[in-house]
Amino acid sequence: MANMKNGKYYQVSTLQALAQGFSKSVITVDELLEHGDIGLGTFEDVDGEMIVLDGKCYRAQNNGNVDPAEGKRGVPFASVCSFVPQRTEKLENIVSIEQLKMWLTLRIEEEFGLNSMYAVRIEGEFSKVDARSESGTKAHHVTLKDALSVTQKAFLFDNIEGTLACVYYPDYMDGINASGWHLHFLSKDKKHGGHVFDVELTQAEAVFCRITSVEIRIPDTPAFDTYALKEASQEEIKKVEQGKG
Repeated sequence: MANMKNGKYYQVSTLQALAQGFSKSVITVDELLEHGDIGLGTFEDVDGEMIVLDGKCYRAQNNGNVDPAEGKRGVPFASVCSFVPQRTEKLENIVSIEQLKMWLTLRIEEEFGLNSMYAVRIEGEFSKVDARSESGTKAHHVTLKDALSVTQKAFLFDNIEGTLACVYYPDYMDGINASGWHLHFLSKDKKHGGHVFDVELTQAEAVFCRITSVEIRIPDTPAFDTYALKEASQEEIKKVEQGKG
């Protein structure tokens, strides 16, 4: 794999900034899609979970229903790449998100990739997907944790076909993004999805893309400089971004 072309992440802002409450638009959905065809993020005012798949951007509402995201909708935080399939693996009978993350980590460990980034696409049949999304909040400087405590709703999908868009950032990049695995789901009919807390998978195919560079688009508004990014709690970030995993 070392001699194959590795991907590049294009990231909008940082997770620290989002966690501290910077949720204003940095770029639009249309601009984001110029930089990648798979990934995840959220929308202005944290108004729904973002799933980017096959070059299209979808917005999961707080009832789990999904619509195509409008091109002019603002993006405060996202991570996308142009997917280069490099390795395909079959998997089956996964009973929890912890087991899935362990399986994914072992696969990248086999290629000495723990200090790289990854995008993974997992397509198949799921007996259960425990997910969440949220509606927006207009307030400034409200932490992500506090916003989600008011606007977040959880929902369950049973016996559903679809795709997990999985993003992996190594430990040393904690704060720029969530270290470890971060998963969003989109159903095959593109009608349901969200940020994944837990999953049971019957059978699926995982396609891996190793990422060895990242470009970060820093917000250029004066308001961005009013946030003390290092004060973002890593514990809070893990709770809201990676849920029970």
